[in-house]
Amino acid sequence: MPNPSWHQRAINATMPKIVVPEDRRKAVSEAVVRVVRRCGVEGATLGNVAKEAGLAIGSIRHYFADHEAMMIFTMDQLGHRIGERVAARADRLLAAETGRRTLVEDLLAEFLPLDDERRDEAMAWLAFTVAARTRPAFRASADAQHQYLRDLITRILREAVALGRLPEELDLTVESVRLSALLDGLTMQAVLHPESMPPELLRDALRRSLP
Repeated sequence: MPNPSWHQRAINATMPKIVVPEDRRKAVSEAVVRVVRRCGVEGATLGNVAKEAGLAIGSIRHYFADHEAMMIFTMDQLGHRIGERVAARADRLLAAETGRRTLVEDLLAEFLPLDDERRDEAMAWLAFTVAARTRPAFRASADAQHQYLRDLITRILREAVALGRLPEELDLTVESVRLSALLDGLTMQAVLHPESMPPELLRDALRRSLP
């Protein structure tokens, strides 16, 4: 009789691999981000994305109705990935015994491109945001993600106030707009001029801009 382990391997080799559609869609969106980082939105063709993801173009079309749907899904995934990471970091920091300025600085620093992962995200997000100005199909997603991240900053500030980590008289609306503009400006400069905007300088600029 055949060895059981050999027999099981033989069976496994002939069985089709189970693919979870949502996992495959996320993998494709990650490939889109990598292509956009290198080539811009215009370079994220179905062919280039399929090659980056190691898939056939037909496989991409199986998971997305068209190129536009793939790009919008990627924009949504990118925004929520950033938001989930920041929210998780915020929960840990708000629960810790941290000084006010250090708390605010560490929370806001999560939005900045201080490492390779966040730099890639920032480059892709900036490319999508610029493209949304002339591509109506991207506009709704870009606006929704902008508001999502603005609301996240507001929520972080509100929770910090509730915990006594920030003054009660803080104007959350104005402060959220101010901090969002600050982060947008630092992020754009870091993406466009990475050699002159290292992580240490970004942190220092953020620190000096806090109340």
